[in-house]
Order: sequence, then C-alpha cells, then structure tokens
Amino acid sequence: MRGQSRTSLAEARERLDPVLSTGGGASAADTAALGGELFSVVGLLDSSSALRRALTDPSRGGDDKAALAQRLLRGQVGDLALDVVAGVVRARWSADRDLADGLEQLGTQALLASAERDGELDRVEDEVFRLSRIVAGDRALAAAFGDRAAGTATRSDLVDRLLGAKVHPVTLALVRQAVTAPRGRPVEAALAQVLDEAAARRQRLVAVVTAAVPLTDKQIDRLARALGRVYGRPVLVEVAIDPEVVGGVRVTVGDEVLDSTVAARLEEARRRLAG
Repeated sequence: MRGQSRTSLAEARERLDPVLSTGGGASAADTAALGGELFSVVGLLDSSSALRRALTDPSRGGDDKAALAQRLLRGQVGDLALDVVAGVVRARWSADRDLADGLEQLGTQALLASAERDGELDRVEDEVFRLSRIVAGDRALAAAFGDRAAGTATRSDLVDRLLGAKVHPVTLALVRQAVTAPRGRPVEAALAQVLDEAAARRQRLVAVVTAAVPLTDKQIDRLARALGRVYGRPVLVEVAIDPEVVGGVRVTVGDEVLDSTVAARLEEARRRLAG
C-alpha cells in the first residue's frame, strides 16, 4: 500500500485509536465485535470487485460512497463498524483492493485492542508467533491452510479443530481470518502481518531470532536491549528454534536479516574463496 492509500489508512487509524484505547468508551467485547464485523466487510469486498470499485470511485463524492456503504451494511453490522466503514470509504484510495486491505488492518487492530484491554496481548502475540513457526516448518499443514479448493468453511473448520479452546479467542479469530481469507498471501505472511500489527500497537519492532537451542530470559533481554539501541525503538524478540543453525543466531527484523551463525560465516568464506 502506498501513496494516497497509505495516507487514508493512517487517518483511519488516527480516528479509531481513541475508540480502541482504554477509556475510549468501547469495552473489550465491543472492540472484539468490531474486529469480527470489519473482517466480515472485508469478505464482502473480496467477493465483489464491482462493490470495491463503487466504494473507491474517485469520481463519486465521499458522502455518496458512505451512504452506499451504510445502505448495504445497516442491520448487518453494528453502529460502530458502520461508522468506521463510512469514514474509510469517504477517503481516497489508490487502488480498490487497498480499501479491503485497510479495513482488515483496522479489524486486526480492534481485536488486538480487545486482548490488550483484558491483559492478554502478550499471550495472543506468543500464540500467533508459535503457530507461524509451526506452519513454516510443516509443509503439509501449510498446504492444508492454503488449499483454495478446500473452500472457506473447510479451512475454518480445520482451524477450529486444531486450535479450538487451546488458544485465546482473539488468536482464534485472527488465525481464522489469515487462513480463510489470505487475500493473495501465504498464510505465513498473513500471520507475520498480524505480529507486525501487534508490534505497531505497542510502537515496537518484532525481531525473530533463530537459534539452535533455546535462549535464556537473560539472553533474550540483552538482545532486545541491543536491538533497541540499533533501531532506536523497543524491540520484541521472538525466538524460533532451528537445529540446523550451527552456532550464533540469525536475527530477522522486517526485511532485514542480521546473520551471525557459523553456517552463514562458512558460506561467506566459501563465496570469498570461490572468487
């Protein structure tokens, strides 16, 4: 997302933040319901390119587009979701698909805010991260989650059977959205975006640290502080175990990889010798 769409999403976040914050008037249950309803609107937009075009048509006035959204959604979603969608469609979007992307991110933020209200945001982050690592290491599971031929209901049922009561309800809702509506992304990428949204809510970065053996709490804390100094903001360290990492650690922050493993150093030496 870029250009006008990025600006419109930032403005939508700014309008929504006071509602999601503690004391904003909406309860944890309200914000959780808002997240689910925004996801349902995303599903509607994904199913109709004509509707997406109508709600992002630059030749139509913002109030006209908002009125269209309200006519379609009134009675289907609550007043809070209706207000959020109306505000979003009043804005300008560079591409019609960006509208659905933006609403999905707002829905994710609403669900994360509900977990934060209940003091469960750390748990949700950890559960999403652990599942993302499992999916990355299990090709069969990744294929099952990404099987478009299986249909939405089948994949949703698979998520419920695998996770069910084992995870927080917010985790379940976020994972179900990632699996049933990947929106052109691998499931791992959709889960990674959830983690990015959680980090953004805390105004911090996420660093995935891959090591051969588990790190101690002291090591994780020291690494988080060091990365925080490098990036100038708080860093959440999530640890993934990979026995193939011979020594050292591999740190991934966004698209940047800081690799200090023995294997990486050996590969670098091999490349230098090869000329």
